[in-house]
Amino acid sequence: MKKMTINSIKKSKGVTPLVMITAYDALFARLFQEEADVLLVGDSLNMSFAGKSDTLSATLEQMIYHTNAVAMGAKETFLICDMPFGTYVNKKEALKNAIKVFQETPADAIKIEGGEDKADIVAHLCSNGIAVCGHIGLLPQAVRSEGGYKVKGRSDEGRASLIKDAKAIEKAGAFCIVIEGVKADVAAEVAKSVLIPVIGIGAGNGVDGQVLVWSDMLGFFEEFTPKFVKKYLDGASLVKSAVKKYSDEVKTREFPQEIHTY
Repeated sequence: MKKMTINSIKKSKGVTPLVMITAYDALFARLFQEEADVLLVGDSLNMSFAGKSDTLSATLEQMIYHTNAVAMGAKETFLICDMPFGTYVNKKEALKNAIKVFQETPADAIKIEGGEDKADIVAHLCSNGIAVCGHIGLLPQAVRSEGGYKVKGRSDEGRASLIKDAKAIEKAGAFCIVIEGVKADVAAEVAKSVLIPVIGIGAGNGVDGQVLVWSDMLGFFEEFTPKFVKKYLDGASLVKSAVKKYSDEVKTREFPQEIHTY
């Protein structure tokens, strides 16, 4: 599959829904690359693989490390690096940290959370050669300040605010927007309100693409399953079954056999 570009991503709106999957290492990135239009190195790795209760303690160094790992596995896939909490508190810090990502990884773009309140930062990044994917709606990095993960767009005020957020991020220069945890009808309205693709996660089917965390989608993360996740594989059970078989064969000396011996 030919690698997407910012222009081809923009042109996909209204034509073909975009397929985005999170990835954190070379091994799985290589497995995903044939079907994914975009790979997102999400700070969700802090929960899925570091065992933390939220994404907030992910560091820029972690994100750079994992972005480079993913890039090794999927050299021909458009790659977005999540900017972790605290790395874009103002224009100066945001640009310094985004430049570090661009200099130290082959990421094609970065993603930052926030709507109208972050539009000036998005504009500053874009005007300095940084490609930006926005992120509006439910913001995982705001989980502590909001007292949990809360679905957005439940009121007329919330709907209007989300449309304003999307338009502000588009005007600032972002090439696409992730919209998370938003009522489906509202997310569809948001997608129609801008000319750039709006990629949903827990935002219904009326948007311009979908993104899922791979360990949720493939059934590896067992602690809980969000309502919006469809499990395409019972990964955890398959792995446990295989490991048990290995363990049993080691204990009974069934493994290794002659075929596995030098």
